[in-house]
Amino acid sequence: MTDSSNNGTNPEVLLFASTTQSFLEKEVPLSRIREMHDAGSSFDADWWRRAVELGWTSLLVPEELGGGSVSGEGVKDLALVAEIAGKTVAPGPLHPVSTVLAGLVEAPAGHEDTIEALVAGETVASWAVYEPGQQWSPLTPTVTATATATGFRIDGVKDRVEAGAESALFLVTAQCDDGIRQFLLPADTPGVRVEPQRSIDMVKTYARVHFDGVEVDAGAAVGTADQTPALIERQTQIACVLQCAEVVGILDTVLAFTIQWGFDRLSFGRPLGSYQALKHKYADLKIWFEGCRATTNAAVAEVAARTPGAAMAVSVAKSYVGEYSPGMLQLCVQLHGGIGVTWEHDLHLFLRRTTLNRSMFGTPEEHNLRVYSLTKNLEHAS
Repeated sequence: MTDSSNNGTNPEVLLFASTTQSFLEKEVPLSRIREMHDAGSSFDADWWRRAVELGWTSLLVPEELGGGSVSGEGVKDLALVAEIAGKTVAPGPLHPVSTVLAGLVEAPAGHEDTIEALVAGETVASWAVYEPGQQWSPLTPTVTATATATGFRIDGVKDRVEAGAESALFLVTAQCDDGIRQFLLPADTPGVRVEPQRSIDMVKTYARVHFDGVEVDAGAAVGTADQTPALIERQTQIACVLQCAEVVGILDTVLAFTIQWGFDRLSFGRPLGSYQALKHKYADLKIWFEGCRATTNAAVAEVAARTPGAAMAVSVAKSYVGEYSPGMLQLCVQLHGGIGVTWEHDLHLFLRRTTLNRSMFGTPEEHNLRVYSLTKNLEHAS
């Protein structure tokens, strides 16, 4: 388990982690993930409410808004949950709900009831930020919000909205006359149409959401035009560190059973793992894993502390984890031999989630460019 909480000896954090892990292993083992895939189900609403009772949705929310964290550092506690969830490639809207809450708690005025409902697990919300055919560019939406006498009219299309068909609320980025804004609107608002999209993951689902002359009142806006870029940056950072933490949990699990396979499987009377050529492969995997864990821990710490270097740390982690993790999973498939490429083996469940995470909220190439841009900005500032 990653010491991303920096609370390795904190008994409350240890209890929180063990309770979370026991809950996931019991409720959604890999066999259950396969059953859900066969049934075309992404997650069960009752299961999500029970997960919420463990405190997952309250971690980013201050106490005055009905939240609270185990260690006092909610970002670290939430990353710990994401990592543990990666060990069973768990279903559920942890990522989209957390990302929406990350924005709402920064500008809660008028949205206190929504925050309360999300924390209680009574509703699910998702961030509608991607647009068809577009790369990761949250500050340049083509969806428009036109001012009306009573509020705004929203027009355009978003896609890759996680849990879109299961969400009761969308937090939508849109271009206004005074700049980019975000709007919180119910999925059943007239003019909103949700179209499910296929995903390579076994249980994570996405949707394309159409907004055709959707009328909302002024209270639907989250924050001011001046606040919005900072809100989007915070939401992006939370989304990215949750993905990286989840992948660290995936890699930790897969590497463990891959190395064990090398010891259990014999070739000419010797364990496969005793051959020097394979030892080098295991060593490479271990080095890359420690790199993924270190960059992720650094990003979690920077985001938790809201440091000026948080954006840089997040892009470094997202780039490194996205660059190495899919290849590591592919190598684990090869180290398993023929059985590794079968549908019956669990390896592909982890590979699917890792490959999906690589492409969402910025690819390694996009984050490399962001690191370059941030570095240039620092040079100019100095």
